[in-house]
Amino acid sequence: MSDLVHPARALWWLFEPVHAVTYFLPEGRAAFEEAGLRGSWRGYFASRSAPLGAVDAPPVIAAFFNFAPAMVERALPSVWTFASPEETLTARLKGSAAALARLLECVDPAQVELVADTLEQAAARLDCAGRVLASANAALPRPTGVYERLWQAATVMREHRGDGHVAALVAAGLDGCEALVIRCAMDMRRDQIQPVRGWTDAEWEGAAERLVERGWLTAGGAVTELGRIRHQALEAATDLAAARVWEDYPRAELDRLAAALKPISALCRSQLPFYPVGLPDNT
Repeated sequence: MSDLVHPARALWWLFEPVHAVTYFLPEGRAAFEEAGLRGSWRGYFASRSAPLGAVDAPPVIAAFFNFAPAMVERALPSVWTFASPEETLTARLKGSAAALARLLECVDPAQVELVADTLEQAAARLDCAGRVLASANAALPRPTGVYERLWQAATVMREHRGDGHVAALVAAGLDGCEALVIRCAMDMRRDQIQPVRGWTDAEWEGAAERLVERGWLTAGGAVTELGRIRHQALEAATDLAAARVWEDYPRAELDRLAAALKPISALCRSQLPFYPVGLPDNT
């Protein structure tokens, strides 16, 4: 890993694509449809919130953060009439494992086992206090197959970082739409992100105006130097919130994990869209 990037961020870049296969690959969609969850957003909202149980919209609006409330409310709680949380959890593990089995068929099984073991060990050491999605996922039973174990461990790690990122955004005084607007001013496209997060044009423009008032954006919508500094600070806060679990690992062990995870991550990432995952190009 590069010394220029925080280890917690460098490892997130690598395990995020493993988690994301459940939403974008055909095996995941097929498993959700088999469970009764037809339509990609039913599968997304049901599968990601299923560890919380048959939850209504408000807690998911809070936990998912950058989805428009109206979009979440269209999915929840009605999605539970199509599949129960238990059925959804079974489907997401089945689809994810099938996708990983196909993608990683040429990867040394020992390397897959190493990554699954190491991420499981890290996940077991997480402090999930204040992290609702991470805690709910960490409490799920440990699966048996190596691909199932790999996916679930990556998911616990991903949701742990995501919970910390939401806390950093809140501490920075950003709401969900504002967080997307500033990101789109930097390296993503509004026409790709706004539709898949459900914000109306009026909500988006209102968020942009608030960021202009705060000095994060120019009147023309470009990010200011202050905006870049503030954004870098909240990303650093996210890294810090995710760092504790890695602090006791020797650097050589972290490098070993990163080296084993990199080809796995690359194969998963090759099947994912840039949006709405939004990972940088230099992973």
